[in-house]
Amino acid sequence: MSEQAGYSPSFKRPSEILRMRRKRARSEGVASSAQSAVSNPGLSIAGVRPFSPGPLSSAQGKITGGVKRRNPFANIENTFNSPKKRVISCSDADADALVYKRSVVSVECKGENVTEQCVNSVPALSFSEQLLDAVRQSKDVPKKASVSEDDSLFEEDSFEDRKSTPILKSPQAQTVSDEASVGICSEYPADWSLKTRLLFTSPQSFSWAEHPRAQEEAQGLSQHCRAQHASIPQNIQDPRGCTELRYGFQQCLQYWQHPSLPWLPLFPRIGAERKFSGKATPWAQDSALQQSLMSEWSSSLTSLYSLVKARLCPYFYICSYQFTVLFRAAGLSGTTGITALLSPTTRGLREAMKADGIEFTLPLLEEKKKSKESSSSQLNEDSQQTEGEEERTADDCDNDDDDDDDEEDGGFSWLKEMGVQDKIKKPDALSIKLRKEHSEVRLDHRPESVVLVEGSNTFTLLNFLINCKSLVAAAGCQAGLPPTLLAPTAFRGATLQTLKARCVNVKTQVRTGYQDVCSLEVTGPIMPHAVHSLTQLLRPSQRGSFSVGLYTHEPTAVLNVPVCKISDPRPQDAVVEDLSRCGLQQSTVKQLSELSTLGKSALRQLHMRDYSYTWRT
Repeated sequence: MSEQAGYSPSFKRPSEILRMRRKRARSEGVASSAQSAVSNPGLSIAGVRPFSPGPLSSAQGKITGGVKRRNPFANIENTFNSPKKRVISCSDADADALVYKRSVVSVECKGENVTEQCVNSVPALSFSEQLLDAVRQSKDVPKKASVSEDDSLFEEDSFEDRKSTPILKSPQAQTVSDEASVGICSEYPADWSLKTRLLFTSPQSFSWAEHPRAQEEAQGLSQHCRAQHASIPQNIQDPRGCTELRYGFQQCLQYWQHPSLPWLPLFPRIGAERKFSGKATPWAQDSALQQSLMSEWSSSLTSLYSLVKARLCPYFYICSYQFTVLFRAAGLSGTTGITALLSPTTRGLREAMKADGIEFTLPLLEEKKKSKESSSSQLNEDSQQTEGEEERTADDCDNDDDDDDDEEDGGFSWLKEMGVQDKIKKPDALSIKLRKEHSEVRLDHRPESVVLVEGSNTFTLLNFLINCKSLVAAAGCQAGLPPTLLAPTAFRGATLQTLKARCVNVKTQVRTGYQDVCSLEVTGPIMPHAVHSLTQLLRPSQRGSFSVGLYTHEPTAVLNVPVCKISDPRPQDAVVEDLSRCGLQQSTVKQLSELSTLGKSALRQLHMRDYSYTWRT
């Protein structure tokens, strides 16, 4: 190979040359950095990597020798010039000197002029001191008007070391704190919906509510039947030893129901086919037994209505397989007479009520109409003229639709021409009428279909329900079974029932570990008076701190719709006096007499903190 032309004995491949260059650069870089570290020990800074990419700062001097290559994976956070590492490295090296200089200035300087002279006499600060001073001075600079001009949004910390650190408060938090400072919310709005479950939680134990003695249970039953309410002390040190509290708890769990079939769950009735499946229903195929059940049910319903009319019963519920009816005595929810709410309804049911002469209203639809009228009245004349033109156009369109319907009604002449008019079935008049009144049909089974009956029309509604054949299912698991009647007081044919209560202690995970949480679960058809009575009992027993989750029977949530004008409420004192013999506590009657404010919604969560209520719907 030595004889070949162009051959050089020192020839090396390109890859070997690059590898040697990289090796030489690394060795020279390490040697130069070690030499500079020995000669200049101040360049070794704690917290900085020895091979940080990028050039060093000018204050540390230039390093002669091999040029160090740049790290392609480096960013500003892990380089020497990053702000974080500059602050860390400088603060560690100069913290003691900075504190000493500031202490000397604060001791020697006592006046404003003297302070300026002393500060000017201090030597030039290093980069770390300048950075720290800039941070402190930026906090003392007045805020710009474009950001915020309200100093009340910032609150200062009480610690001296954090005296200049502002904490931003949101306007919502400020509003909540202002409202809390005004007063304490000692009551929550009345909820007329039926509950299927209540789950109370509290840091205090519910052991006083479990394992009642026979005497305590008997005393609670006696107080409920005689409508006697024992006074409970507001400050209870030992709830388990307070007999009045245990009596009152047993009294709150009682309610009256008709009919009563132990092997069948008679609440809820809407959508309860699964609960009835597989259960014995001997009346399903026996018409005589069905008639006997309906006769007894009619007597119970008439007795309840008489009690409500005499103000001896505040309210009662009729739970059918299709709808729920709430009858209320005069004075409750701000009314002046007996009222009845029925929901959900269908167009056929409403037409049947009209045929029997029952006058009723649709409160939610009327609210929509009133809101539309009020919004239209606020418009100017030009907009009113525009709306008038649109209404004329809509009327013309309606007339065109009517003409089209007429044409469709009589548009079967072409069948006669073809000779097949007898072979094709024409739509009947009922289907054509349903098509024209589709707006009414769309309300079926919706919250907007709730019906309000007032005054003497409630007695007509009572007779309508007794004679209504669609009140009882004709087929299915609930065939032949009368609706369920629920009331807080006794009535003819009623059975005394007890809500189920269960206490459980659990551990919940928090930030610092686990925390003991006590819970009380109440299940059954829970009426409004029971919710209020239980919260009144837990107020002193749990020392004003508990939460409750309310599980609502959804078809009854719309029963919170307002039925009285805000401008015409009855005085609460007069209502409490009129309903003094209804069997409920005065505080409960006072709450139920307030106007309904929840609308179509119901209470989902209720919290008490420091004897003050907050709730969510």
